[in-house]
Amino acid sequence: MFIKSLAAAIFLFAPLWPMDVEPFPGEPFIIVNKSTNELGWVEHGEVENVHDVATGKDAQDTPEGIFTVIVKAVEPYYRAQDIEGGDPENPLGSRWIGFDAGNTDGRTYGVHGTNDSSTIGESVSLGCIRMHNEEVNGLYDQVPIGTKVWIGTEPDQEIEDIAREIGVLKNEKGIPFSF
Repeated sequence: MFIKSLAAAIFLFAPLWPMDVEPFPGEPFIIVNKSTNELGWVEHGEVENVHDVATGKDAQDTPEGIFTVIVKAVEPYYRAQDIEGGDPENPLGSRWIGFDAGNTDGRTYGVHGTNDSSTIGESVSLGCIRMHNEEVNGLYDQVPIGTKVWIGTEPDQEIEDIAREIGVLKNEKGIPFSF
């Protein structure tokens, strides 16, 4: 009886964070702020890099929420226009980091390079997050399958502030900011 009561108490008083998101810092994490067109790479509980990116032309084009990286590709093939990977005309650039937004298979939404660097920093894509090829190449090497991706619209907020709010940063004592 005591065990059942203890289990019930743990369940009832458990923190209310999404169960598919690690509530403690340390795991790798990608943060995309659509209002500033920035992508932050968080690793070991610290913001390691912040990059300018391009996001969706319209607010709803780039989905918001917490997603999971499920596909990665070097020199990705562009299905929509039948363009081989590595072709200078390929708008996906040199790397693809696909995530499961909208219950997709990781081949619809992703972080990728571009063949038009002039679009970086703008809201111009069909929904993906575009990066300079050299920057996405570096990110690609760091991002393991299973990495969480947070996408949202937070006007006037820095990537570090967002990371602190969602609980993926450590403070100077190594304790999560969110607790």
